[in-house]
Amino acid sequence: MSTFIKDYIERETISRRNFLLATAAGLTSAAIPGAFGGGAAMADAGGWALAWSYRDRASAYWNAIVSGGEAYTESLGLKKDAMTNLINEGSSEKSLADIKAFLAKNNGKAAIACDANDSPNARPVAEAVKKAGGYISTIWNKTDDLHPWDIGDNYVAHLSWSGEKPSEEAANILIKAMGGEGAIVHLGGIPANIPAIERLNGLKNAIKKNPKVELLDSQPADWDTTKAAALMSNYLTKYGNKIKGVHCANDNMAYGVLQALKAEGINLPVTAFDGNPEAVDMVMKGELLATVFTNPHWGGGIALGLAHQAALGKFKPSEEPKEHREFYGPSILVTKADADAFKKKYLDSTPKYDWSDRWGLSAGQIQYK
Repeated sequence: MSTFIKDYIERETISRRNFLLATAAGLTSAAIPGAFGGGAAMADAGGWALAWSYRDRASAYWNAIVSGGEAYTESLGLKKDAMTNLINEGSSEKSLADIKAFLAKNNGKAAIACDANDSPNARPVAEAVKKAGGYISTIWNKTDDLHPWDIGDNYVAHLSWSGEKPSEEAANILIKAMGGEGAIVHLGGIPANIPAIERLNGLKNAIKKNPKVELLDSQPADWDTTKAAALMSNYLTKYGNKIKGVHCANDNMAYGVLQALKAEGINLPVTAFDGNPEAVDMVMKGELLATVFTNPHWGGGIALGLAHQAALGKFKPSEEPKEHREFYGPSILVTKADADAFKKKYLDSTPKYDWSDRWGLSAGQIQYK
């Protein structure tokens, strides 16, 4: 875990303790600076409160997502803490409850970006925002039968990343490292998550084209490093040297896999997904074969920007084509051959984005099978 993220967690812990102390003293949220957004921030944002709802910030990936939201907030001339963090801790119930509370606190005048945590939760979240008169963009998780245009202008857009193709590309690199044959184990995310489904499908697509390769086992580790370490240990106990390669649906789980392999003194080729700084460093060192970067900073900024700009009336969602309401973000496969150049461009210094260029990095309309 990076020093920046550790520092952030410490600040959040202090803030939470201060909140609890204030509550015990009988203070309401209105008396606590920054609780669910401040009035001054709303005025500077054109009367709209800004928020990002997400799992946690202990992950480098989610830290990058939210840093994009903060960059958009700062582009308005605000301090980044004018954007409220609604951390759902992996609970869909908390996600919905927090969003409803934020809407109520701001009388519906809210522009929100959100990962609904699991796909079924996207509908009640979008409907709650519409009912309150707010605006929302979602990323990653929603059911295939839910579309922003079915809800209306208040559900501005849904942004995802095509997991199948880049996951298949990473799997092909893994299979090549295995000599084109042998057994692979897969560590997946939360089963109901769209990216978890797509990334497993990408692996299966690659295996279909390589008849000497088999998928030995696939189990969810819920995007979590600790769970992935335990699952990989179980795989090693159950399958032993039958395992010739490991395919992970995100970087965090790959870290756990590497921990488990190191504990047993085993070296296996491993691929990951997300393109976090730690993972890119591991690719450069040869500890990981590859990872896939989805430009989370841009995704986090544009998701909030779309919701806020629609709230301001800068564009009307219902007048946009469907490819502007549901679209893929960009993906970049990072291997040892290009990791150094990639790191210099995207990680050593964050690119500056024009948030009014709403679909400039879109990789096209989301496709459903």
